Amino acid sequence: MCLRHRDRLLIIPVVLCALLGAPVPSAVANDAPAPPTGIAVTRLYEDVAKATEQYERGKRAADRQRAVADRLQDRLAQERQRRGTIHDAVGAVAREQYRTGGSLAFVGRLLLVDDPDALLRGFRIAGQAEQAVSRLLARARKAERELRAAEEEATAAWHDLAVRHARLAAVKRGIESKLEAAQWELQAEADRSAAAGKCAGAVRPEKPAPPAGPEWVAPVEHYALSAGFDSVGALWAHRHTGQDFALGIGALVRSVGAGRVVSVSCGGGFGMQVVVAHTDGYYTQYAHLASVAVDQGQQVRTGQWIGQAGTTGNSTGPHLHFEARLTPYLGSGVDPVAWLRERGVTL
Repeated sequence: MCLRHRDRLLIIPVVLCALLGAPVPSAVANDAPAPPTGIAVTRLYEDVAKATEQYERGKRAADRQRAVADRLQDRLAQERQRRGTIHDAVGAVAREQYRTGGSLAFVGRLLLVDDPDALLRGFRIAGQAEQAVSRLLARARKAERELRAAEEEATAAWHDLAVRHARLAAVKRGIESKLEAAQWELQAEADRSAAAGKCAGAVRPEKPAPPAGPEWVAPVEHYALSAGFDSVGALWAHRHTGQDFALGIGALVRSVGAGRVVSVSCGGGFGMQVVVAHTDGYYTQYAHLASVAVDQGQQVRTGQWIGQAGTTGNSTGPHLHFEARLTPYLGSGVDPVAWLRERGVTL
């Protein structure tokens, strides 16, 4: 039986849930229609995050159990060394007895003493010493047995955790592979829209926007800063007019502040892009997107998802090109890092 690409993407949550013991999502269990690619990518991002969390938790548990097994192994070696020392001491006593005539010579010396009390004390001390050595050896043997059992149990527990950890790693790799395939499918759809100069329409993310908080936020949650404002390079006719955020295709992009969407467009050097007018008179641009989640004229609040990152237009890799402008148009940009810093957002 052959599955369509999007149907194959829907298998991943089922596999993840089977391994982690979670219920199968109803959308998958009921064989619901495949969601838009952008939403599928967002779901897979969430699945990767969950799988990664489980993977890291399993790794930490395995590491802790391995450390327990190693400590018990060290203690077992020390106990064996201790028992060996006791055995050596007993052997030395035996050898000394053999060299001097053994216990008979010792008894003879005791019988030659003049003081009867000294004789009795000597026998009593000899008996106590022998009992003490016997008890010491018995305790050492018992301690070794207990430690050996604990070490075997800890090693078995570590082995079980290691097997589960390897299984989680395989699930994580599988989801990441499906995510990458879905990301490039989303990008292909975005490239077709950009080439046609017409956006496919808003795709609303299922993930809720962050709750109300600061007046201003960064345009993305997880990122690495790449090309900065006013830098030079072969890709720009003059200088770079914004700040780039390196991140994966399909990563959610949000409005840095409240405002109104003044344009949603596709095509040209910026590819798929959104421009928002803010209440303080400034404008922000979000470019090279793979999908948009808003319509022109729509009011947006701080942190609201407005699209997904991509690599449309004049772009060599997935990233968000973000600008802060005095007007909606190219050429009026200011340093977006400093602009955000003035509003309490440090990148």
